[in-house]
Amino acid sequence: MKFPRASGLLGLAAAAIVAAPPASAQDPGLYVGLNFGRSHSMIDEDHITSELLGSAFNTLSISRDSRDQGGKVYLGYRFNRFFDLEGGYFDLGRFGFTSTMAPAGTLEGRIKVQGVNLDLVLHLPFTERFSAFVRGGVANARTEDTFTGTGLVPVTDPNPSKRDTRPKFGLGLQYDFTRHISLRAEAERYQINDAVNSRGDVDLVSLGLLVRMGRKAHAAPPVYVSQVAEPAYVAPAPAVEPKLVIVPVATPTQKYCTILDIQFEVNEDGIQREDREKLAVVGTFMTKYPETTALIEGHTDNVGTDEHNMQLSQSRAENVARYLEDTFHLAPPRFTAVGYGSSQPIADNATEEGKRKNRRIGAVIACASDIEGLTVAPARITMALLMEYDRNKADVKPQYADELRKVATFLNANPTATATVEGHTGNLQATPELAQQISLLRAQNVVDYLVEHLNVQRSRLTAEGFGRGRRIAYNTSVEGQQENRRVNIIINYTR
Repeated sequence: MKFPRASGLLGLAAAAIVAAPPASAQDPGLYVGLNFGRSHSMIDEDHITSELLGSAFNTLSISRDSRDQGGKVYLGYRFNRFFDLEGGYFDLGRFGFTSTMAPAGTLEGRIKVQGVNLDLVLHLPFTERFSAFVRGGVANARTEDTFTGTGLVPVTDPNPSKRDTRPKFGLGLQYDFTRHISLRAEAERYQINDAVNSRGDVDLVSLGLLVRMGRKAHAAPPVYVSQVAEPAYVAPAPAVEPKLVIVPVATPTQKYCTILDIQFEVNEDGIQREDREKLAVVGTFMTKYPETTALIEGHTDNVGTDEHNMQLSQSRAENVARYLEDTFHLAPPRFTAVGYGSSQPIADNATEEGKRKNRRIGAVIACASDIEGLTVAPARITMALLMEYDRNKADVKPQYADELRKVATFLNANPTATATVEGHTGNLQATPELAQQISLLRAQNVVDYLVEHLNVQRSRLTAEGFGRGRRIAYNTSVEGQQENRRVNIIINYTR
């Protein structure tokens, strides 16, 4: 098999897919790939000459043809975002040499190398879509030689061949355009036997496309519909003697339901202050209806190993169930906590916003019937103001003056309301102690601004620093680092 010249075709294909919407390429499953490039042989022609002709001939000069086109096709399986297993077929091309010998004559040799390989590929992600990788494995290469002599140079075995299994290794870069298509650039070294008892190396530098097989779609969540009893059917009275027939109609049954949807910070399973307001509604509902039960479902984004994500999602579900049990004195058997890891995303994990939506808790809570009706008491209203900061800075930026004035106006109009100012940082400080110090200073500066410039009583304000322990985004991008450098103002107001 000889690969055609196709590097231009690969470039056009890559340009055509670069505008496709980004998507995660970390799902386990099969993929196929095709690479083309240039190969370079490092074969000891002098050793070949001495093996073929012995010591009766001396080499006066030698010319080499050590470069050609090469390529490979392969089938792989992705276990997780770090490990792949690949097997494939490669053709490294044809190489040659011509030796001028004494006594007078020449020896010309041509060598063709092709075979199959099996590699383990280790990925080192830089971002969601860009990664480096290294590979190591074995190649079973068949080397076919053709030798011809002129003048006084004899050739006793003009067509030797050899099949040998030897190590191979390589490294490269990969960019995932979509969930299914990636571009690879890589360099590999194949160790071969040249068919006349000598060993050499052939390097292949190539560019290729990788296509992943389709992923099974997630089943749509069940839809719950309130049921209303239908009127009973009664046959009409006989026409010969009409009579008035009164048909009893069952009283419609009203269904009262509640839902739960809260999100978590990066790699965290703790319940935040604002999420407790949503849980209060659920707790009130389940207290009103002691026969109801709840299935608490925990989910994660796709960052990290499947095992870690499964444990994290289970911990999130169990913490929510435990909070409802302890806070509202609900019986534990009424709750079932299940972790689904990253297997059921509701948004695209290729974006920070999508990851945030996927770090969540959902719940399937049984509906209750109550013909007397129910008005669930509202939980406290929680308001939040998000402020962002430059790296290692704690000053209040002028662009937040109007928003802070609105906060102060609300607090002054509602003298029973209080506010907690929460300071946060990214993950870039030298020590956790420094991160804690910066986050607390940010919160205190906001409190001082509300007191000194907007006349809010200091006794109604609390400053808390959380350091880098509550990330809402990953620090792998500038945008994510900026989102983590923030202050939240939580206003607690009982209506």
